[in-house]
Amino acid sequence: MREVDGPPGAPTLLLLHGWTATADLNWYTSYESLGRAFRVVALDHRGHGRGLRSRRPFRLTDCAEDAAALVGVLGTGPVIAVGYSMGGPIAQLLWRRHPELVNGLVLCATSRTFASRPGERMRLRGLAAASLATRALPRQFTAEAIARAFDARRGAGPTEGWASDQLRRNNWTAILEAGGSLGRFDSRPWIGEVDVPAAVVATMNDELVAPARQLALARSIPGARVFPVQGDHAVCVTHPKRFVPALLEACQDVAARTALTQPR
Repeated sequence: MREVDGPPGAPTLLLLHGWTATADLNWYTSYESLGRAFRVVALDHRGHGRGLRSRRPFRLTDCAEDAAALVGVLGTGPVIAVGYSMGGPIAQLLWRRHPELVNGLVLCATSRTFASRPGERMRLRGLAAASLATRALPRQFTAEAIARAFDARRGAGPTEGWASDQLRRNNWTAILEAGGSLGRFDSRPWIGEVDVPAAVVATMNDELVAPARQLALARSIPGARVFPVQGDHAVCVTHPKRFVPALLEACQDVAARTALTQPR
């Protein structure tokens, strides 16, 4: 877990990272700017980084319950849940299952569903099937193979070694199961019931989560505001000077609107 105290009495942001990443890998470019205005808490999800390890198959609802338990342990009171990619469904589920813990939502590079078409469902369900094969392999062998593939793709650079070390901490069986869980996620039947201030940080050049889906998410949430970023799905890391100002503005906007509402 990563924690930044922020100014006294500042609202708390609960940062929920994306699929295959860790909290630090997803948010390291954002901590400093967000910490000037907010208390910041970021956790690693199950199977990711230093997150919980479980013999149970990966479920997004379990991640939401983990987030709720962390809020309870820290005693922060209601938080603004900030979800990136897979963290978006976890934030949505946290609001739905524990509305008393969520004062606002900031949803980045994410959607109501990740597999609404048959081909998409087949690909993501295939990841769940592949997870069965990895159970027969030593965990360190799988992590090392994937980290080496990352190194070969990215090449040498000031942060690549650190990033590959982050990936080596992942439980890749759980990661593959998480892909299958994303394929089953669909908040379209209930996302319109969201009753807290919300913002969508839309990555407008995204080839993994289509911008049209991100904007459809915003339209589905009453009063949600859109903060566009010219970048792809990895813009939070590759172009932080584009992403971080939009993220900060979205969080400040939601916090300001939250302050105008009655405590839930």
